[in-house]
Amino acid sequence: MSTPPYRADRTALVLVDLLNDFFADDGKLNGHIAPMLKATDLTARLAHLIEKSRQAGVTLLYCPHGLDEHSFDDVTSVPPVFQAGLDNHVFWKGSYGGAFYEPLKPQQGDIVISHHRMFDSFTATDLDHQLQAHGIERVVLAGLTAQTCVEGTGRHALEAGYHVTYLTDAVADFTEAAQRAALDVSYPTFGHTVTTIDEFIAAIAAATA
Repeated sequence: MSTPPYRADRTALVLVDLLNDFFADDGKLNGHIAPMLKATDLTARLAHLIEKSRQAGVTLLYCPHGLDEHSFDDVTSVPPVFQAGLDNHVFWKGSYGGAFYEPLKPQQGDIVISHHRMFDSFTATDLDHQLQAHGIERVVLAGLTAQTCVEGTGRHALEAGYHVTYLTDAVADFTEAAQRAALDVSYPTFGHTVTTIDEFIAAIAAATA
């Protein structure tokens, strides 16, 4: 679909869960998601997206998952997927697996958001505060996984009144079925624009020119 103009000073690239437990060969979830990472060439595509977005002056916000022994103290029924995360110390705060993947890590000037514990990078974090403080109107989403944390963050952004863009070639999931459900069903429903990395970069360049 056609991509609307994006002013760099009003646009944020929200990067979800670019962590070692997903991307590193020895990450705790890498063995499960590696085939889809390879099929989508996601690491290289994200590196390209991040580089071009920084060059264009787009605000980059990194949203990391993070768990510890007290993450669900206030929850009476912990979802099974997160109970497994607790049991296996996945995305554990302060651990190697919970750290940003070196080739995609934040640089000076990027913003690191406080840890989210479930799918939504807004809930109990400073994401909305940072977006408001930087005058952001358009949220562009990328990262992992397509149908869970990327989609969950996008849904909240939509409800909060932001213009929401999903980049179809900047996400991956554990299975092709989950990937297609996000791209074909959820993103058109819970966003304003569904586009590609190159189309987004071109739109930023056009707005700047």
